[in-house]
Amino acid sequence: MAKKDIIVIGTSAGGIEALRTLVADLPLDFPGSIFVVLHMGSDSPGVLDRILQKVTSIQVRTPADKEEIQPNCIYVAPPDHHLLIEPGIICLSRGPKENRFRPAIDPLFRSAAGVYGPKVIGVVLTGLLDDGTAGLWAIKKLGGTAVVQDPEDALFPSMPASALQHVNVDYRLPLSNIAPLLSQLVQTSADEEPRYDMPDHLNIEVKIARQDPAFDQDIRELWEKSSYTCPECHGVLLQLTEDRRTRFRCHTGHAFSADALLADLTENVEESLWTVVRSIEESVMLMRHLAKHVGEQDPPTAREFLQKAEEAKRRGDLVREALAEHEELNLARVGEQASAD
Repeated sequence: MAKKDIIVIGTSAGGIEALRTLVADLPLDFPGSIFVVLHMGSDSPGVLDRILQKVTSIQVRTPADKEEIQPNCIYVAPPDHHLLIEPGIICLSRGPKENRFRPAIDPLFRSAAGVYGPKVIGVVLTGLLDDGTAGLWAIKKLGGTAVVQDPEDALFPSMPASALQHVNVDYRLPLSNIAPLLSQLVQTSADEEPRYDMPDHLNIEVKIARQDPAFDQDIRELWEKSSYTCPECHGVLLQLTEDRRTRFRCHTGHAFSADALLADLTENVEESLWTVVRSIEESVMLMRHLAKHVGEQDPPTAREFLQKAEEAKRRGDLVREALAEHEELNLARVGEQASAD
């Protein structure tokens, strides 16, 4: 009888300490295969395996592409690569970023659900925004088990809170109880076959994550056009609604939840405003330089340059004021402000 022995774990801010706690509490003979995605930058030194190995005797590895999956092993995603699961093997991919990250949690969760269905246990831990929610939804859709750290117990509650809001979660519990729960679940039997076929759009998204070029026409047929552009490549974003939750992808594959898109767009607004400030201030300096340069030979032109410089400076001051009032927004922050009001 098949067991629930494929465990996929996603975390972001506060995740290193959460993973250390969870891994340290696992029994040394834990029979399952564990796959971990922690959000990290592309320039990360990639030492998560060494950090976790210090707290457990279970083997912790950064896997190679096409490496065979082994029991009683913890696999961690390397920097700048999605960690994906194929039948019996691990796939590493530099596919498009999802929710602004590579590695991202949702691609791992979807790929595991598509291959192993009811054998999969998905775990969402502390983190910002909502990566992991769509992937956990896919795990549940294909008969797997959903486990979420209690947001009240999480250092950063946004990710687990989003999962609880949008997914019919099986277990909500504090971090200290997750390892004992996994030890119990991994001994339980899983259905021999998935309860549902993999939805077409999830198949497409797994293809995108592993850089399969055959997805382009499929995504255009199944996803609807939106009014937004991709913050990564500036292409048109397509949209898909899952159980009243809207997600976005561009035709090159970059993916965003509504929350991640809001965060990225408002962050880009600040970057754009700073570019405007820089350009204005450079023009002010140049006009003052030209006024000084032509001053003795052409006083009227010099005065005109100085007047234009002052006008530009006033416009630059207005942009600086806008910057001072600008907010980088996400759903959690807006919710906090609404509660405060």
